[in-house]
Amino acid sequence: MDTKRPASFYFLSAFFIVFIIFLYGPTITIGILSFQGPEGGLTFPMRGASLHWFDELFKTQAVGDVWGAFRRSFALGLIVMALTVVFSVMAGMAFRRRFVGATVLFYLIIASLVIPSILVSLGVGLIFSQAGWTVHWLSSGLGAQLTWTLPFGFLIMLAIFNRFNPAYEEAARDQGATAWQTFRYVVLPMIAPSLLGVALFGFTLSYDEFARTLLTAGSRNTLPLEIFGMTTNITTPMLYALGTLTTIFSFVVIGVFIGTLAFAAHRRSRRASDAGKGMV
Repeated sequence: MDTKRPASFYFLSAFFIVFIIFLYGPTITIGILSFQGPEGGLTFPMRGASLHWFDELFKTQAVGDVWGAFRRSFALGLIVMALTVVFSVMAGMAFRRRFVGATVLFYLIIASLVIPSILVSLGVGLIFSQAGWTVHWLSSGLGAQLTWTLPFGFLIMLAIFNRFNPAYEEAARDQGATAWQTFRYVVLPMIAPSLLGVALFGFTLSYDEFARTLLTAGSRNTLPLEIFGMTTNITTPMLYALGTLTTIFSFVVIGVFIGTLAFAAHRRSRRASDAGKGMV
């Protein structure tokens, strides 16, 4: 048996390794430099190793409002996540049936993804200013970010419902279930793993969104805007320490969602096993 691999295997392997280095290399570099000693700078070589710059983050800063910006980004991310899930499910359910103007509405929703983000931010900011409304991260900022997250959630739910077998709903209705009971006890449990994916998508897209929040956040920055502003004032590895912590936080959020999915899958398999034993 010939086990010799073709040259294309080694070429693709090398390409994949280079791609991974290109993708994660900057993040790893920032993580390493964030552990510089008190005399360390923004570049190599490192001058000692310590947690000095992480400690500086938790002290009162003369410049910037890191933790206030983090709280705003976290709260905004949760709100965007919840609204994205709710409206994506509603839109996905609506598009399961043909209605007048469905095609036009579909393209209007998707158009938000191809419009430059800075133009969306400018447009939303102008609308609020011309209407006499306060430009604020929780109003105009929320609206601008939803123009980014909702189309993604909508596309995911379209894909999910295109594979959904309506026979389950018909069986529930044959048993006398109402429309709400059919959705609550049949549809929702079956699409729950996908909803977690939409929720994670919505939160992460909101949490690190910069362009669409730039002109809509008002006088209070979100975390990406705060970090951008700090690059002009802070020239120490403390900025790298902040980047490292935010990266760790992002991985923690992803881990929580993955753990939730695994727990839900385990519960479903356990229920199925118990049901099978009950039939024996």
